[in-house]
Amino acid sequence: QVQLVESGGGLVQAGGSLRLSCAASGSKVKFKTMGWYRQALGKQRESVATITSDGSTNYTDSVKGRFTISRDNAKNTVDLQMNSLKPEDTAVYYCNADFRVVAGKTEYKYDYWGQGTQVTVSS
Repeated sequence: QVQLVESGGGLVQAGGSLRLSCAASGSKVKFKTMGWYRQALGKQRESVATITSDGSTNYTDSVKGRFTISRDNAKNTVDLQMNSLKPEDTAVYYCNADFRVVAGKTEYKYDYWGQGTQVTVSS
């Protein structure tokens, strides 16, 4: 059973930095994509940053130039370095990881989520 455990959330002033870390345990599966999502109060969950096993990254526009995602494939970990934080970055941040199984012509995707970690940016 795969478990994703996040750490690193907290309270920070605007302009400050935080680093989120996520470690997968319970399996030696090789994840295709790992990433971070967030959900602010009253809003839908959104993708913040993702990274594939070959290192390709994708960021939502609002965090480009401020956040950096990285991963260690050998350790099955993914980190999110968040700089120049803004109050609008306040949300619960969730780690996500998926792996794919191909059976014949069908690809099956398995999604895993962490429990979430609160990030609060004060103005």
